[in-house]
Amino acid sequence: MKVGIIGAGAIGAAVATKLARAGHDVLISNSRGPKTLPRLENVTPGTVAEAVGREITVLAVPWVALDSATEGHDWTGKVVVDATNPILPGFVFAELDGRPSSGIVAGKVPGAWLVKGFNTLSPERLLAEGRTVIFLSGDHPEATAKVAELVESSGWAAVDLGPLAEGGRLQQFPGGPLPGLSLVRQ
Repeated sequence: MKVGIIGAGAIGAAVATKLARAGHDVLISNSRGPKTLPRLENVTPGTVAEAVGREITVLAVPWVALDSATEGHDWTGKVVVDATNPILPGFVFAELDGRPSSGIVAGKVPGAWLVKGFNTLSPERLLAEGRTVIFLSGDHPEATAKVAELVESSGWAAVDLGPLAEGGRLQQFPGGPLPGLSLVRQ
């Protein structure tokens, strides 16, 4: 699959690396442009606009960068994986007013088919050997199935938690029971 990643930090780089190792066509981007991106084997540096244009876009930016990463793009019909967590600088939890973080992200990518995923594990666990479980939740079954196919074809094990209202809360950090839970499927 053609995958675009917005965010070249530890999570974005780990996801990009694992996807590329599995043979996917991966493009990674950040807010500063392709020349500032780390060199990752078999991963193409690109722009945010190019990442948005891919078959699947993974949003792996810090919470404070969410607005700047999502503004000015047409998200209609795009499959977007929300790998964000509502953590502010200084490891302060963002105030969500009782909403799940994925609900806030969905509002930033209007018209997208949002799937929550890749946000519950450390970069090291994402890159580990074995079929590490990746929890997914989304309101569009077709999009969740497409992301599950990407996850499975990359050596992870997908577990669909259902709609964002329920599954997204289970995955949410802080507050949900699943962040940090590292499971490996045989």
